[in-house]
Amino acid sequence: MAEYIFKMPDIGEGVTEAEIVTWHVKVGETVEEDAPICDAMTDKATVELTAPVAGKITSIGCADGEIMAIGAALVVFETDGEGTPAETPKKETVKPAPKKAAPKPAIKKETPKPVPATLSRGPNPSTKPLASPAVRKAALDADIDLSLVPASGKAGNITRADLKAYQEGGARTGGYAKLAGGMDIKVTGMRRVISERMSEAKRRIPHFTFVEQIDMTNLEELRTHLNKTRAEHQPKLTLIPFFARAIVKAAKLWPQCNATFDDDAGVITQHNAVHLGMAAQTPNGLMVPVLRHAESLDVWQTAIEIARLGEAAKTGSIAASELSGSTITLTSLGKLAGVTATPVINRPEVGILCPNKIIDTPVVKNGQVVVRKMMNFSSSFDHRVVDGFHAAEMINYIKDCLEHPATLFLD
Repeated sequence: MAEYIFKMPDIGEGVTEAEIVTWHVKVGETVEEDAPICDAMTDKATVELTAPVAGKITSIGCADGEIMAIGAALVVFETDGEGTPAETPKKETVKPAPKKAAPKPAIKKETPKPVPATLSRGPNPSTKPLASPAVRKAALDADIDLSLVPASGKAGNITRADLKAYQEGGARTGGYAKLAGGMDIKVTGMRRVISERMSEAKRRIPHFTFVEQIDMTNLEELRTHLNKTRAEHQPKLTLIPFFARAIVKAAKLWPQCNATFDDDAGVITQHNAVHLGMAAQTPNGLMVPVLRHAESLDVWQTAIEIARLGEAAKTGSIAASELSGSTITLTSLGKLAGVTATPVINRPEVGILCPNKIIDTPVVKNGQVVVRKMMNFSSSFDHRVVDGFHAAEMINYIKDCLEHPATLFLD
């Protein structure tokens, strides 16, 4: 018998750790080679890890929902074959002892005066908070922003006592109190990633929302006509491909809205291509598949690609590369869409657009009260990058395109 240690593999470029979402095996179980052992999730994709050898599992590295570093011992097997190859020890080289230099005259150094703990207390948004990995993990589990925690440790370090005091203080000033009969649900997997991304977007981005009302009557008539006359190989059209066309045309005129902002480096990148994020609800939570080069697709091609991405996202077969790299996002709840919304920007993008419910509404047109199909079109922008005036210009341009749908097909 031999012991084989299966270390957490590198499952993505630039990934240093992964969350073990689900274990498919347990200690004491015997598995065959290539049998699934667990699902590991990074911020890019979820990957099924399989057994590298056949054998009996003697230990596993963590519980469901815990983080494993790349290279850490994930599973230990008892096998009939060879164990984990031992690393070849490095040969120690004997270096000659350095020659002793003549002693230099001693220079009296002033002992720095210790900084009182009270001076290091309080958040400092301009620097990264200092804390041990254990304290950082505890703060992450409690969804606490360490930059808000007063520090009393040496050199401004945040201690466990500081974190506990902040938690207790929060509870006294409107924090959470567990009610009798309640249930704790650990935030893991995709829900944890969504939580972190949404929190980071709201912390970093000063959102502002702009809403415009659009008359969708003419576009709905066109969509109905195209669906009645479409060829057999053409998909049934929803409104989303038309929204995509309007966004593509607007992005050419307002490139500051089709952009990403690396606020750590202080660099705004305006993109020529429109890689349209399509926020979609799936059984595994919110995902944002990317419609790449939307500017090169007509409405039929856009509809086909949207259907493919949506199905892949729902079944979990979507590639990791199709979930990143968007330059602006379109989100919609479809039939559940309400009257208006305040969508959260998909960082590092600077804009997100959200069509709402279409409602038959009496309006005054050419001096007469008529019933039209009206829709509110919501949008949120990063106010550090996009001025309110330019956002209003862009949304009104999209309004004109949708109200006069023939212009969607003109370059």
